[in-house]
Amino acid sequence: MTVRAYRRLSVEERRAQLLDAALSLFAHRAPEEVSLDDVAEAAGVSRPLVYRYFPGGKQQLYEAALRSAADVLELCFAEPQQGPLTQRLSRALDRYLAFVDEHHTGFSALLQGGSVVETSRTTATVDGIRRAAADQILVHLGVPTPGPRLRMMVRTWITAVEAASLIWIDEGRQPEAGELRDWLLDQFIALLTATAATDPETASAARAALALESADGPVGVLARRVIPVVSEAAHLL
Repeated sequence: MTVRAYRRLSVEERRAQLLDAALSLFAHRAPEEVSLDDVAEAAGVSRPLVYRYFPGGKQQLYEAALRSAADVLELCFAEPQQGPLTQRLSRALDRYLAFVDEHHTGFSALLQGGSVVETSRTTATVDGIRRAAADQILVHLGVPTPGPRLRMMVRTWITAVEAASLIWIDEGRQPEAGELRDWLLDQFIALLTATAATDPETASAARAALALESADGPVGVLARRVIPVVSEAAHLL
């Protein structure tokens, strides 16, 4: 019989192991329902060992796990600045919705608040995710330091993505993820063009972004759907 050699984990490896175990539990159970014993059992270690790495107990462990999840979410909107903007956002949304799907309960607790372990630090972490996502999108738009109208438009869309994700979880993940992604892309295009109508900075960014889009891409498809509706409404005025 082959005996498997025991390998002692480094401090970083052990901490990562405990965080992975915690994240897997927080993904499907509200934070207040997860105990340190649960984390220890999931990681295959003793409760004292969990305390050794997280002497602040569950609060410290939850905040560290939240920060780990935030690092993943913040990377969702990181894309090479190549190709049409809608293709970049489509890939970003696919990653974002995949994370939501995998960590549905934890995601809900994270964004809806109300957890017994919520603190100013966890609130700041969540706000950091939103700001990082907005900053990434502004980079894709070629306006890293925008004026108030464009920044508000992008942050409004990020809020809409969050709200739609929470509703999507509550509705049993209906519609399917691809359909939700396309709908959120339509919302972004609509918000961008509506803001461009009254804000020169947004108009300039929109023209540059839309110039890279193809006629059969999301922008062209949405335009062909919307123009008849708008034209008909205009005739009634």
